[in-house]
Amino acid sequence: MSPEVALGEIARGLQMAMLLGAPPLLAVLAAGVVVGILQAATQINEPTIAFVVKAITLIATLAMTGHFLLGRMVAFTIDLFHRIPHLIG
Repeated sequence: MSPEVALGEIARGLQMAMLLGAPPLLAVLAAGVVVGILQAATQINEPTIAFVVKAITLIATLAMTGHFLLGRMVAFTIDLFHRIPHLIG
């Protein structure tokens, strides 16, 4: 395997990781900002409120996008397994 092919596969893997991680991370980030603004406005500085809201947001996001994310991950893995003989040879 040449270095160019290896770097290409690493780049594909990193792109897939970013695609899979983006929806939950963005949702939790948005929830954290909203809760932070609300806590600053109401002067309620309870860290468990932010944690619970972020946890619920993460669960809801994974419930809504989980099927899509899992499908993409399985398709990527199957494609990678099919390309292994071409990568080695």
